[in-house]
Amino acid sequence: MLAATFTSLGEGTRAFEWLRLVEYELTLFAAFWFVFGIADELAIDLVYGWNRLFRRQRTHLLSEDISRRPLLGMAAVLIPAWQEAAVIGATITHALKVWPQERLRLYVGVYGNDPATLIAAMSAVGADSRVRIVIHDAAGPTTKADCLNRLYAALVEDEARAHQKARMVVLHDAEDMVHPSALALMDVAITEADFVQIPVRPEQQKESRWIAGHYIDEFTESHAKAMVVRDALGAALPAAGVGCAVAREVLTAMAFRRGHQRMAGPFEADCLTEDYELGLMVSRGGGVSRFLRLRDAQGSLISTRSFFPTGLPEAVRQKTRWMHGIAFQGWERMGWWGRPVDLWMTLRDRRGPLVALILAVAYALLLLTPLLMLAGHFGLVGPRIDSPLLDVLVRICFAGLVWRAIMRFAFTAREYGVVEGARAVLRIPLANIIAIMSGRRAFAAYLRSLAGTAPAWDKTEHHAHPAFTATSEVKA
Repeated sequence: MLAATFTSLGEGTRAFEWLRLVEYELTLFAAFWFVFGIADELAIDLVYGWNRLFRRQRTHLLSEDISRRPLLGMAAVLIPAWQEAAVIGATITHALKVWPQERLRLYVGVYGNDPATLIAAMSAVGADSRVRIVIHDAAGPTTKADCLNRLYAALVEDEARAHQKARMVVLHDAEDMVHPSALALMDVAITEADFVQIPVRPEQQKESRWIAGHYIDEFTESHAKAMVVRDALGAALPAAGVGCAVAREVLTAMAFRRGHQRMAGPFEADCLTEDYELGLMVSRGGGVSRFLRLRDAQGSLISTRSFFPTGLPEAVRQKTRWMHGIAFQGWERMGWWGRPVDLWMTLRDRRGPLVALILAVAYALLLLTPLLMLAGHFGLVGPRIDSPLLDVLVRICFAGLVWRAIMRFAFTAREYGVVEGARAVLRIPLANIIAIMSGRRAFAAYLRSLAGTAPAWDKTEHHAHPAFTATSEVKA
């Protein structure tokens, strides 16, 4: 009996020693990539700070109200919609109200097997002749890109009948709340650019301070800093799919460049992130892209407002699609192209799966390290492996974490207030967990696509619209 006990203790000790080695290797792996990521983010911070201090690239304030300014040419706004009966009416009604320009045309794409969305859209149009409801030939859902191609075809048909082409095409989603000055701003900007993007502003939702709230943190820092830096460096700008405009002739060129017939449209029907590719394709074609961050005369950010998912499964599903489309499909479909700054930004865009893996390793270490500490207390395992290099890397990681928390607080607090800024720091672990879950699902989805599974419109459900919901805003 005693011999068996010692044998058991010996086997347990060997197991813990093996876990100690695993801990060391995983810590080294995670620390190396964390330091790499910290250096990447710090480079963005330095460029941003340099421009703020020496080039005075700040968020400009418009001196006058331009919301009713006549358009220089026709603006075609494409809005694909599948099972959006709860919000599409509000989107159309609000857009027609705040954009009174005669040269505005709304193209709303619906499906014959989605009568609720069709009825809601038609009810919102009323007698306004600036809207065209386009019923897709195929049963839904196809993909968002495919629906956009159908809207593009309707636009081409209308242009041929009227013998007049649109000046720009604007993309929006069925749940968007547009800013009154956004259309006129993009109309002016498209004079000197081929593609323009304005910020996306997730709205606060009291019933989901954490899940929906983490979108606030990520979009605010991205569209107040990272996109500003990309614009300053002249790098290719990815489209957000909402609040973005592209010159009309650029879409025609994209359609031909993709090898399609003109009526087929400029978007690849099987692409999950056609908006992201749109911005990059403009730059690949030699076009000029701009990110516009301005405030109106009242100090409100000219942006596209929207509610984001409030539940964990919905958030994971949405980010799975983003990661699958940008990281896996983007690499496969677009490869690596451009100047060093473009390659840098593309690497940042596609790092999602690697980040998810590193975060998963880090959280596994949070469980493994206390276990080994407890085992060491009882003499079942020796001390941690001594490594000066690893100690330095861990210290850098800790300093980087503190810096990232400060930046997350600063950008969120500037736009939404100090309380929301404090929540942003507390939401970092939740955002990491969502990233881990999304990374695993995106990789599995990509493997299924390699096996021949066709992509589908794995859309987010929307139940409320910010235009008709009380929200609060803190102006910077």
